[in-house]
Amino acid sequence: MEQTREADARYQIGIGKVEELAKLVKEANANKVIFDNPLKPTQSYNLAKATHVPAVDRFQLILEIFTKRATTTEAQMQIELARLRLELAQAKEKVRLSKKGEQPGFMGLGAYEVDVYHESVKREVHTIRRKLKKISGKRVLHRKRRAELGFSSISLAGYTHSGKSSLFNALTEAEVRVDNTLFTTLSTTTRLVEFSKRKFLLTDTVGFIDRLPLMLIEAFHSTLEETIYSDLILLILDISEPTHLVAEKLSICQETIERIGASGVPIVTVLNKIDLLSQAEIQQKLKSLEGKATNPVPVSALHRINLDQLKQEILRIMKDYVRASFTIPSTKEAMPFISSLYKHADVKTLEYADSSVHVVFEADSSFAEKVRNQVGILKGKFERAD
Repeated sequence: MEQTREADARYQIGIGKVEELAKLVKEANANKVIFDNPLKPTQSYNLAKATHVPAVDRFQLILEIFTKRATTTEAQMQIELARLRLELAQAKEKVRLSKKGEQPGFMGLGAYEVDVYHESVKREVHTIRRKLKKISGKRVLHRKRRAELGFSSISLAGYTHSGKSSLFNALTEAEVRVDNTLFTTLSTTTRLVEFSKRKFLLTDTVGFIDRLPLMLIEAFHSTLEETIYSDLILLILDISEPTHLVAEKLSICQETIERIGASGVPIVTVLNKIDLLSQAEIQQKLKSLEGKATNPVPVSALHRINLDQLKQEILRIMKDYVRASFTIPSTKEAMPFISSLYKHADVKTLEYADSSVHVVFEADSSFAEKVRNQVGILKGKFERAD
């Protein structure tokens, strides 16, 4: 159902639409109503009262799907953290509504006083955050150990259901779960791969979606860090979808990468599922993505088509990628320079001293030379690693 009007304070939709919805629920024997836009607790309560089934919004639906897909303790805790943070924001209103009478989705809160319930949720949030911090600390140690061993890291990212896990299996010959459903991967899996005698660590990560809720980005931050700290991102798209949808999902993925702070990491855009298209359709899709997709490579992960071309593209980019560091005086000119660096390079560390700033970054060699020149202008010291 769709309605174009100002949101109704009681139901989100108008009273006429509510009656139409209640009739539809009864005719279809539906067990839930899902809204694409956010619902306030009062609106969910009133809709449940009118339709006799729970009414949830898009964010709550995503949480439900995530809960079903989570297979690791960390993923389960991250989802619970997101749910509790939402509960914390709505606790006062939910307790008030529960005392008015139980409705689907509003069971079991009537006995609570608001302050007691709020504090109870806060304690749970604190406990989960403490546990996640411990897991995140272990991940940092693993990442540091991998860096000491000299392994470059590659992260698989992309829209959910684009074939990330299939590509992971194809490149590593592993058997990560592949499913014809959304959000099959909610935790990271890392394997060692070798291309032309050069070893890399390949990591499969959680899929992106349109309007990924900020609460979920924050809850999954430790998992998404694997993308932020990688040396290369393989951004995977399902090229068999309609052209406008491919372009839309590419834009969503690029925005998400920027939101999580990984915009400085080089990208290879993997256009997956070419086995479902003719050669003419592949060429048409490639032309439509000119200037939008970075370093595009068409492949079929399922049928292992063009994987050698993908490996060569990875090697080409990683060969031209260098690590460097610099120290510059902490002046008003230094801050805009460092800010711009985050957009074009992969900043590894940023340390402030009394009167200077020390930065370690990775970028392609031509950009590193531009940084060297700017550091000279700012009267700093530049060092480039081999």
